[in-house]
Amino acid sequence: MAIIDFQFLSNTLATTTSISILLPEQEDWWSGGNKTTYPTLYLLHGLSNNHTTYVRNTNIERYAAEKGIAVVIPSFDHSFYSNMAYGHRYFDYFTKELLPLLPTLFPLAQEREKTFVAGHSMGGYGAFKMALSCPDRFSKAASMSGVMDIDYILHHPFDNFSVEAITGGKKTLHGTPSDLYHLVRKNKKSQIELPELYQTCGTEDFLYEDNLAFRDFLQSENIQSTYAEAPGEHDFKFWDKSIQNILKWL
Repeated sequence: MAIIDFQFLSNTLATTTSISILLPEQEDWWSGGNKTTYPTLYLLHGLSNNHTTYVRNTNIERYAAEKGIAVVIPSFDHSFYSNMAYGHRYFDYFTKELLPLLPTLFPLAQEREKTFVAGHSMGGYGAFKMALSCPDRFSKAASMSGVMDIDYILHHPFDNFSVEAITGGKKTLHGTPSDLYHLVRKNKKSQIELPELYQTCGTEDFLYEDNLAFRDFLQSENIQSTYAEAPGEHDFKFWDKSIQNILKWL
């Protein structure tokens, strides 16, 4: 795999930002002879991480090479993949800037059936949020130990970021575009085809009950999804195993 540290000036964020891009290596691609575009996984990091996280903490390079899939890992700070009330418009950055831009610069698939999104913790929430907000862009989405109920961040103190920067001081985010439950109901009501969903969580994870509740909600709404659990905590030991299973599922 080729690993590219791509840095560019984002018009949406109005600042330079970084993305790790993993591409399968083929000799004729470098010479310009190969016009192949690769199935692409957008891999979203957790709260305390950035675009280097998966490369440093998992064997994603080897796993993706075995599957012939490209991996794109952007940085999203502490945004919960939202247009922040006091901060950057990270949701617009991803959906309106990155998704159209990157396939024009790299051999990344644009077809829905070859475009996927996954992540862990905050990124697991982000993966489902992006897929449910843009169901026409992603065919599959996977969450590892994700924050399934966005109001979780309102009821649990965080030392390393301000929740108010995201929420603007709202007392609840239920019923808003940040609410995964709301997005599922909205798409179902509109009879929009949803991406295939894969949800996994460790049984010792502090978000385990949260994930069980969302699993049961999807079942009650007759939404087709795959759920997997195993012994594990909220850490990369669990996520390294999980990303292998997700790549097989893709």
